Amino acid sequence: MAQNMMLYWGSGSPPCWRVMIALEEKMLQGYKHKLLSFEKNEHKCEEVKALNPRAQVPTFKHGDIVVNESLAACLYLESAFKSHGTRLIPDDPTEQALVYQRMFETNNLQQKMYDVAFYEHYVPEGERLESALKRNKESLVAELKLWDGYLEKMGKGSYLAGKSFTMADVVCFPIIAFFPRLHCPRERCPRLMEYYEMLKDRPSIKASWPPHWLEKPEGPDTLKNL
Repeated sequence: MAQNMMLYWGSGSPPCWRVMIALEEKMLQGYKHKLLSFEKNEHKCEEVKALNPRAQVPTFKHGDIVVNESLAACLYLESAFKSHGTRLIPDDPTEQALVYQRMFETNNLQQKMYDVAFYEHYVPEGERLESALKRNKESLVAELKLWDGYLEKMGKGSYLAGKSFTMADVVCFPIIAFFPRLHCPRERCPRLMEYYEMLKDRPSIKASWPPHWLEKPEGPDTLKNL
């Protein structure tokens, strides 16, 4: 099954990482893959463009089926291989609703983290303003409080959508992993940091850990003064 799958990916990309976690959880090891360098713009190569006109990763192909958006790829894998490995979407509609809510809500956490951690990367030097960065930090702090509150309400040892590991965790963990890496103060999100410690050694996550993170475990301290 996995032999006719192909994944083009980049190290440290949360969208790529979540697809790789989903593949591991569904016991689809052995898929073909190609690691591309963002620094060299390899993700914009003709091989990727032939499958993905946006020239982005992840680009995922299974037989004749091409799925390029990471959430779509994760949901496709769960649907196509429901009986394999971990069941990532529960049958109960009420439980499903919370899983989907947390999955799509992850976009807010990701964007607000990027707005602070990678502010200098995305904003040209002449357009940077301390007041804008301050607002971004305040927005991220509020977002972290929201997620900490979700986990507090769930109870100690809980996953993002309940007592079982679900697609919500597949989608969100790669974002949460940036906070300790970029030196976010633990007191800003103690519940999220407990969650991170609980999941970081899960087999699917360890097997797909970004290779350049293994070589250099700590990143820049762009979240240190949050």
